[in-house]
Amino acid sequence: MAWSSILANKLRTVLSMLGILIGVATVISLMAMGQGSANEVNSQLQGLGTNKLSVNVTGRGSSTTLTLPQAETLGDDIGGIEGLSPTVSGSASVRYESVETESSVTVEGVTPDYEGVEDFHPQEGRFIAPLDLAAYSKVALLGVATSEELFGAGVSPIGEMILLNGIKYKVVGLLEPKGTSLGVSNDEKIIIPITTAQRMLQSEGVRTVSVNVSSADRMDAVTASLEAKLSDIFRGNTNSYRITNSEELKETAESVSKTMSTMMAGVAAISLLVGGIGIMNIMLVSVTERTREIGVRKALGARKKDVLFQFLVEAVSISSLGGLLGIAAAYGACFVMTEYGGTATGIETEVVLYSFAFSALVGVLFGIFPANKAASLKPVDALRHD
Repeated sequence: MAWSSILANKLRTVLSMLGILIGVATVISLMAMGQGSANEVNSQLQGLGTNKLSVNVTGRGSSTTLTLPQAETLGDDIGGIEGLSPTVSGSASVRYESVETESSVTVEGVTPDYEGVEDFHPQEGRFIAPLDLAAYSKVALLGVATSEELFGAGVSPIGEMILLNGIKYKVVGLLEPKGTSLGVSNDEKIIIPITTAQRMLQSEGVRTVSVNVSSADRMDAVTASLEAKLSDIFRGNTNSYRITNSEELKETAESVSKTMSTMMAGVAAISLLVGGIGIMNIMLVSVTERTREIGVRKALGARKKDVLFQFLVEAVSISSLGGLLGIAAAYGACFVMTEYGGTATGIETEVVLYSFAFSALVGVLFGIFPANKAASLKPVDALRHD
């Protein structure tokens, strides 16, 4: 009887479930967007590696940089450090014959240890060698995106000569694809010896040092030892440097993503409540219209709980059907956003189940009052109703 009543008023049923449909679709879609963003951030943070510290000289103290010897010996006498790599970075115009990159390319001056510390290896050719640093060699390794822009896809750049800021460099290596980390592409860069980079970029100091720690248990101890050394170098001015922990970055990013997802879900849940109010409104109208029907049923022996159950089933059916359609709409929306909008999404089964359960609960909560009103009608009063 509940289904017959629902199907008898198709337009009313569709309009009443529309609020639930939109609410469920919005909750799932927003949570999927939040999860997709979290997955992207986590995948980018994975590129930073685990058990890694980053020492950044901020330049706000009496000394604005570390010297190269200071940076290279920063880890000496500190147990638990597996590798250490100072880096000098800047940008340069890049040209090969008549081809020039559309914009300036990131240039990093590194030591041979960079390969192991950053886990960034050449897929072809060789990496920077100690001799390159001593001889201030003008050699370079290209990221895959930069190589393709200059030479074309599938063409080996090894042995070719390129111009960095108008100066000739020999390409000795092609780096493996690495993707992006924290929004910065690792495939659109050029690596050269750190000594050569200091000359080219006119920067004698080092502002960034990456440190690999042997285990997560040693992170705090290594951080404390590095801070003590840096404090001596910068004469106690703690504003001159900052040590960043990769694990802390991951935890912060996860916390922010979780908070944003919860906030978005809370906002979207409001539309579910609005949809529930719509169902209650429609059910109250239905009770008023079907007063005589209710009177006839009760006169023929229907108990109060029978009428209550009938109207409650109608409310729950409308909200549940709206929930199912909302789930389908959410999957469709996420597919469109991922395939055509370039927005990462990640639908979790748990969220879908909770959203559907909540939509059914809304039907129960907002259906109780109209159902109780119908069940409480006296047969005589109901039969007299015009």
